[in-house]
Amino acid sequence: MNEFDDIRPYNDDEVRPVLDRILADAELSDAVVKLKFPNASQWLGWLLRPLAKNRLTRELAGVQDVAGFQHVVEKYMAAMIKTTTKSLTVSGLEKLDPQQAYLFISNHRDIAMDPAFVNWVLYHNDCNTLRIAIGDNLLTKPYVSDLMRLNKSFIVNRSAKAPREKLKAAKHLSAYIYHSIVNDNANIWIAQREGRAKDGCDKTNSAVLGMLTLNKPKTEELATYVGQLRIVPVSISYELDPCDAAKARELYHQRTQGNYQKEEHEDVKSIAMGIAGQKGHIHLAFGKVLESNYADTDALVEDLDREILGNYVLHATNCFAYEMLHGKAPAVTYGHPQTPYEGASLGAERAEFEARINAIPAAYRDIALGIYANPVVSKLAHAD
Repeated sequence: MNEFDDIRPYNDDEVRPVLDRILADAELSDAVVKLKFPNASQWLGWLLRPLAKNRLTRELAGVQDVAGFQHVVEKYMAAMIKTTTKSLTVSGLEKLDPQQAYLFISNHRDIAMDPAFVNWVLYHNDCNTLRIAIGDNLLTKPYVSDLMRLNKSFIVNRSAKAPREKLKAAKHLSAYIYHSIVNDNANIWIAQREGRAKDGCDKTNSAVLGMLTLNKPKTEELATYVGQLRIVPVSISYELDPCDAAKARELYHQRTQGNYQKEEHEDVKSIAMGIAGQKGHIHLAFGKVLESNYADTDALVEDLDREILGNYVLHATNCFAYEMLHGKAPAVTYGHPQTPYEGASLGAERAEFEARINAIPAAYRDIALGIYANPVVSKLAHAD
């Protein structure tokens, strides 16, 4: 057994046996049918499930390695982008070397789509695809775990409870990330925090950066070690959040009842919602490689936040929400290329957004507006 076998993605020689195993799993066919035909699946599932299994078997018949699997995933991504987005724009990628490995750290809005869109952009710009960090709390179904690891995901142990066990898992993860970048020349994606920023406020959790440096030799300067990781901040923004109502509901329960108990497999449902839901315009902004002479991780957190907030591209929906909540238009630019916000010229878009918000139960409508408005609040605070 190799050092990282317990958390690493699948290797090429493991791909075919894993594919054969998940194709035999009835849950996979059922999940595909529910994702593609959410209404018809209830009544015609008996007919659609065998058809889905046959199609998956045909599409995956010739796949023998990770690259072959990702080629199939790319086709599904292309279809998803065509049906659920208006456009996908990118900035800053030209500053990076396609032959170089980087640690991409992004804000976190969608469980699966955040790294998927970064991966898509790298794939189509002749860069190596990502090894993606995914919490073991999301791997509640065997076929989900297999699909993630086939697509180069590695496992973050979040189920450890005892302090010593948690530290051991964090050190192991830190060593794997360093090994991937420095020894394997493999790109890595992690989120700036554990869990999505459900309220739309992007803030780096210092514990994430603390974990990254656990592998640093005691005799090595922090700046030297961070330099080897080649950290690239990434800002991801969605015009529409497919999970906005679900996030608002969760936040409402947390604020009114003190906690929120997730249903079984709720995160898997959120993944499906994020994939299938309308997302509007999406922008990915790649920042500069962080290379300052950091004295401690607090300075690194500050720099990462500055880059992610500074490069974040607002959408008109963010501005509408801010105006609806605060009663005044924000003095910001939005879109790519950047355009000064003038709400009066966007009547049709505003009406469409207001209809979306009004479809959310009144009890947590303002929370939903806050999800969209908070990026504007952060942008204005960053500008001061």
